[in-house]
Amino acid sequence: MAVEAVIFDFGGVMTSSPFEAFARYEAEQGLPDGLIRTVNSRNPDDNAWAKLERSEIDVAGFDALFLAESTALGHPVPGNAILPLLSGDLRPGMVAALKACKAHFRVGCITNNISGDRDPVTASGVHDVLGLFEIVIESSKVGLRKPDPRIYQLMCEQLGVEPSACVYLDDLGINCKPAAALGMTAIKVTSEAQALRDLAAATGLELG
Repeated sequence: MAVEAVIFDFGGVMTSSPFEAFARYEAEQGLPDGLIRTVNSRNPDDNAWAKLERSEIDVAGFDALFLAESTALGHPVPGNAILPLLSGDLRPGMVAALKACKAHFRVGCITNNISGDRDPVTASGVHDVLGLFEIVIESSKVGLRKPDPRIYQLMCEQLGVEPSACVYLDDLGINCKPAAALGMTAIKVTSEAQALRDLAAATGLELG
């Protein structure tokens, strides 16, 4: 089926990856490499991150629960130390690609985010970019988060397209898998240059 829609993740796709900030923090604090990602990957449907992104706990609750989860791994880290690391820098090439896609296809954004003023999208001053999308689905508002297949289906319903007519970009493989299972062309983003190449190949547009 021909491409009718392009759906983007935000953090790590439209902005630089928070994993870079995680690595810097771990090095500065003398923590094991990958500790933060390890905490996030344990009990992924019901851990501190999942609960916060579904608005089931507030920032104070996240602070305490993340501390408990990291302490269980032998390295106490308060959640409030991690939240500022989520902010990334906009990737100009991806913003240009979004605009190019918008001229030819429906465009949407699915983001696992945090409600209120602690949302790193708002905090980093890049909120205006969200206005370029036709539809934005935020985990904190709908009570669903990737990789729950229902959030991808919800986007397709709101855009009025079939999954097989969609290209989906995300920096996490775990979030690309359900998109691909639904029939989307899934692109795992590892860098801006790679994302632009793969998106150009999937859409037939000249990007970057």
